[in-house]
Amino acid sequence: MITFYYNLAPNPTKVALCLEEMGLAYELKPIDTRKGEQHEPAFLAINPNAKLPAIIDDGVTVFDSNAILLYLSEKTGQFGSPDRGPLLSWMMFIASGIGPYSGQAVHFRNVAPEPKDYAVNRYTFEAKRHWGIIDARLATHRFMLGDTYTVVDMALWGWSRLVPMILGPDAMAGFPNLKRHLDEVSARPAAARALALKDRHSFKAEMDEAAKLAMFPHLAAKVA
Repeated sequence: MITFYYNLAPNPTKVALCLEEMGLAYELKPIDTRKGEQHEPAFLAINPNAKLPAIIDDGVTVFDSNAILLYLSEKTGQFGSPDRGPLLSWMMFIASGIGPYSGQAVHFRNVAPEPKDYAVNRYTFEAKRHWGIIDARLATHRFMLGDTYTVVDMALWGWSRLVPMILGPDAMAGFPNLKRHLDEVSARPAAARALALKDRHSFKAEMDEAAKLAMFPHLAAKVA
């Protein structure tokens, strides 16, 4: 039985999709980051970086969402690819580019204090550039590695659902191939089951000062 530490952010959602696609039994352990539960010693023993998601699989601990997807694919023999180079390349592109730039674009637009024009412009530009690379790839490939659905597509789907939040409500119109890919993955039964996890637990919705301090510890460090 896999223990799955999660919340409703993009990275845990991609792992939820993977678990559902693979038909693996798992136990949910919600971690409410707005309440600061990621900083508790019990969770830091699992992921010292205090981030979601993480899993424990028969005593084996794995954190970082793309690492989890690769681990589960290698363990089960499912949703991988014999083209190891492209698989690793695109997984790392999503891990090091899509996720960080998209997340920072949202953060600086919605959380950072003024003046923030430079940061908003930089991260929005880079997020849009990275998504453009993905859209160009999908212009000539049904899935990220060709005709076969893999963990790379799961990793991408975790973030592509949120492009309107990242780049603006009309942004997806500029990425027609990404939109086609998003719709195809979202139509899979496993995707519906992954998204339904939101109804299993209640997470704090308010982004009050306590939540900001829990999610962005640098604010507390600045005060100190």
